Formats: sequence, C-alpha cells, structure tokens
Amino acid sequence: MKVHTFWSDLKNYRVLLLMLLPAVAFFVLFAYIPMAGIIIAFKKYDYAGGIFGSAWNGLDNFRFFFESGDAWRVTRNTALYNIAFIVVNNVLQIFTAIMLFEVGGKWFRKITQSALFLPYFISWVVVGAIAYNLLNYDIGTVNALLRGIGLQPIDIYNTPSYWPYILVLVSAWKSLGYGTVMYLAAISGIDTEMYEAAEIDGANIFQRILKVTIPNLYPTIIILVLLAVGNIFRGDFGMFYNMVGNNGLLFSSTDVIDTFVFRSLITSNDIGMSAAAGVFQSVLGFVTIMTVNYAVRKYDKDRALF
Repeated sequence: MKVHTFWSDLKNYRVLLLMLLPAVAFFVLFAYIPMAGIIIAFKKYDYAGGIFGSAWNGLDNFRFFFESGDAWRVTRNTALYNIAFIVVNNVLQIFTAIMLFEVGGKWFRKITQSALFLPYFISWVVVGAIAYNLLNYDIGTVNALLRGIGLQPIDIYNTPSYWPYILVLVSAWKSLGYGTVMYLAAISGIDTEMYEAAEIDGANIFQRILKVTIPNLYPTIIILVLLAVGNIFRGDFGMFYNMVGNNGLLFSSTDVIDTFVFRSLITSNDIGMSAAAGVFQSVLGFVTIMTVNYAVRKYDKDRALF
C-alpha cells in the first residue's frame, strides 16, 4: 500500500497547487494580514504611536459608537436592505432564468442574456450619475416628464421614503444578469430525462417548472443565499455612496454601516470608533452565517455550506 506523505502530495499535485497559489496569496495579503488591525478598535489611536504604539482604551470606542445613537439605525438599515436585496434579486433571477430556459429561440436567449448582463459591468459611479440625471428635481428626466403632462415634480433627493424602493430597484437591475446566468447554468445541468418523463406523464410547462425545475434548483438557491447571508451586515458601499452621496436628509433611510464608517473617518477622523464599528459589523456577519448554516445543517446537512 502506497503511503501518502505531505511532500509526495506536494509533488504529485504541484500543478494544481500552483494554480491555487494566486488565490491563497490574495486572501493572505488582503484578508488575514489586515486582521492584525483589529486592535485599533481597542486603542486610542494616534499617528505618532501608530497601530501598535497607541494607548489602550478598552471598550471605549465601542461604547462611543453605541451611545452615539447611530448604531441601531445603521445596523437596521444594513440588515433590512440586504434582506430585501436577497429576496427580490433571487426571485427575479430565478424567474428570468426559467423564462429564458423555456424560450425556444437560441439567438433570442443569447441576445437577452447579453442585454441583462450588461448593467453588471457598469460602474456604480456611472449608475449614480444616471440616477441623478433621471431623478434630479430641476433637470431630471422623470420630473421633466411629470411637468410635461401637467403634474407636480417630485423632490426625490430630499424625501427619504422613496429611497428604499429606488435602491432595491437599482440593485435588482444591476445584478439581474449575473444571477440569471448562474441559475440558468444550474437549470441546464438538470437531467433532461426528468423533463421527458414529466411530459410523458402529461405535465404541462407550469407543472414541469414547479415539479422539476424549482426542486432541482434548491441546492443552488441555498448556497447562493448562504453566501449572501454572510454579507447581510455588510452594505454595498459603492452603491449607497454613489447613489446618495453625503446628502444628510437621506441618512435616516439610506445610511448603512459602511457609509457610516467612511463618513466617520472623513469628517471626524475618529479611527478608533470607525474600527470598532467595523469589528461590530464583522462579528454580526460571522454570527449570522454560522447560525444560518447550522439551521440548514439541521434541516439537510448535504445542503449546508460547511
């Protein structure tokens, strides 16, 4: 019987390990080494002392963050937005993928996929500019159309209640193509004999979707939702900042942990409190993914992430 040692495995799988090396280096450099900076959250940071030379102040940074009155607001906004993104985006992506799969025209499917995928590659800076030109009170296209038909313009950039709907809509528009491609790939991998058997049994197109397509999508849906849940307390900074900017009138409904941390660094230069908010965010995300993964394992361990 051949004994496998570390060095023999290293030699046998050297090509695969070499292919893995860039990914390992990326996470070591940008995920693991920066974790040492967590100690800033427990220090009264000053530039002279640096990260390791600054004085310790225990939990004062966390206390200041929670007593500021912003902790609950930004945490609530981050969680609710991400829950809405997960639900709306996945439902639309699954629906679109099923519709494209059922469409018979090959060229129509390809053209539609490309058109849906295009927004994914558009920068949030460009999306923010497009939104401003559409929604601006004075020069926006939407208000120009409203004035043209005799209606009153809408002051969207000064009305917080509109923005949850706008942000959910923009997120769905931008991510629709990417998610659709993933679900479409999963649908394409379903055994065609299952569809043929259902058709022989007299199932119509809607029954085939409900009884064959959707049940076979469960593993993909669970994995993608679990991955998304891991970031449920991490807002998309690019989206929120470029869509809203520093408009204080909208902070009540659009401010998330990421934009709050950025603004704290820029305006108050409070590095310790900003680091404490970041640590708080990471802990919430870790607890959430562990809890959800545990619940999935209790239901069906084969569908859990780990």
